[in-house]
Amino acid sequence: MKIPKVFISYSHDSQEHKHWALNFATRLRNNGIDAIIDQWELKPGDDLPHFMETHLSNSDYILMVCTDTYVNKANSGTGGVGYEKMIITSDLLKNIDGNKVIPIIRQNGTHNVPTFLKTKLFIDFSIDSNSEFSYDELSRAIHKSPLFVKPEIGNNPFKPIEDINIEKTNDSLRELMKIVIDKFEKGEDWIDYKDIVKAIPISRILIDMIIKEAVGKALIKIESSMGAKYLVLRDEGKSYAIKHKLISI
Repeated sequence: MKIPKVFISYSHDSQEHKHWALNFATRLRNNGIDAIIDQWELKPGDDLPHFMETHLSNSDYILMVCTDTYVNKANSGTGGVGYEKMIITSDLLKNIDGNKVIPIIRQNGTHNVPTFLKTKLFIDFSIDSNSEFSYDELSRAIHKSPLFVKPEIGNNPFKPIEDINIEKTNDSLRELMKIVIDKFEKGEDWIDYKDIVKAIPISRILIDMIIKEAVGKALIKIESSMGAKYLVLRDEGKSYAIKHKLISI
């Protein structure tokens, strides 16, 4: 399974905020996410633009930690934040999925994001007491493991009356043919009408209508002998048995 990679973009507002960002990245890594943050990756003398360009382009997600300072720098295009914003909005990422950038709100009383992120849904980490819910939402989004899965669409519970009648008729015809086939397989070439009446627990009038339908479809024929009535399976009825899997093949 591919490990998701995220790049954490934030501004160095204070030591306290840098410490929060570091803990945030550490927790993500402990939960199966390859979090990239400058505090681990950069040392004096490293090429900062190259670091930004590389990880911004090859990360699955970019987490933009929006403090007031971060938003001001992004909007004015200043500092490292401004450079990252320029990369994200440039041709370098024009072929990247737009859902790749996730704003993270880390402010007091406000929910400001850089202007170019105004249309995006954010995740609110501004209140520490609610951060567990926010973290769960974020980590599920990164791992593509939603809390609620969209169910499959069921069948239409409403059918036209004529379709229902056809369905019932077809079921009854199938039941009749199943009985005829079973008896034929047991060696009865002529099936006594009385046996059919006993086997199907519905009105004789309906049975006669079903038999008439079967005769009309050339599935069976009716023979009489010594005052008794018999059903005889025809070749079309044998084909019906195979088509509707009434016998083992």
